[in-house]
Amino acid sequence: MSAPHVAVIGNVNVDMVMGPQAPWPEPGTEVVLPEYELRPGGSAGNAALALQALGVPVLLLANAGDDVLGRWLKDSFGNAAHHWRPAARPTTVSVGITHPNGERTFFTNEGHLEALGPDDVLRHLPEDVADGSVALLCGAFLSPPLVAAFGEILDALRAANYRIALDTGWPPEGWTGAVRRHVVGWLGATDFLLLNEREALALAGTADLEKSVASIRPLMPERATLVVKRGGDGAAGWQRSETAAVPAPRIKVADSIGAGDVFNAGFLTAGMRGAALGEALRAGVEFASAVIATRPRRYRV
Repeated sequence: MSAPHVAVIGNVNVDMVMGPQAPWPEPGTEVVLPEYELRPGGSAGNAALALQALGVPVLLLANAGDDVLGRWLKDSFGNAAHHWRPAARPTTVSVGITHPNGERTFFTNEGHLEALGPDDVLRHLPEDVADGSVALLCGAFLSPPLVAAFGEILDALRAANYRIALDTGWPPEGWTGAVRRHVVGWLGATDFLLLNEREALALAGTADLEKSVASIRPLMPERATLVVKRGGDGAAGWQRSETAAVPAPRIKVADSIGAGDVFNAGFLTAGMRGAALGEALRAGVEFASAVIATRPRRYRV
């Protein structure tokens, strides 16, 4: 791709969203829920759809299962996914149960994401990209072969002139010592670290956000940007000597699944177009807020 673009690398899966449900049902019972939506999802999938809606060229480096859901998933992203190879596994489906308080619970099967690895990324990377292009890596811990090759992938992205944005997501095994070591090892090559508040606290091993920020920033390049997404409280960012924070607007949330991924798209797009830190944070918060207020999910808002 000759123009500045975003290469999105990570988990794309089918999202089945149902709810709201409270309290949690007893085993052996049946519950009828008023809301249902089947849509492309996953951290990388949500971000890619949001970027496309914002008019940003996207290269989506992911995979899908070799089944009817996998073919539907691939078709949902058009040319951005034309190169995907089918994995010899069922497509990963994530069932998201929403709750009246805006939170959600996920049930995700082991499927094609277990097969996503470096071959799905490295052989499709351009040799040299336009200045300003960004590689967004997200949901890597759902794909162990990808985590094992992360160092090689980061080196290839750097060599191709990408700026690197990292959204770790919440590791299925939790923030173990091994997980923290992985992430710390990646931070030296990261230009944008995009975490939610719980992830930032878990990475730093503290319950205090200021202490968390103070421990994470020295692990990143001096020029790098740390962003903490705070849900209904908006987002905050740190870049060199600059600090900015923006509140979230009051909205009626339809479902908050993928809110952080949509924020990432809005934030990175604004930055690619020359916005300062505070402006980019506001763009991400406002875009994510508008999207999660839609049902069925719409990204062109």
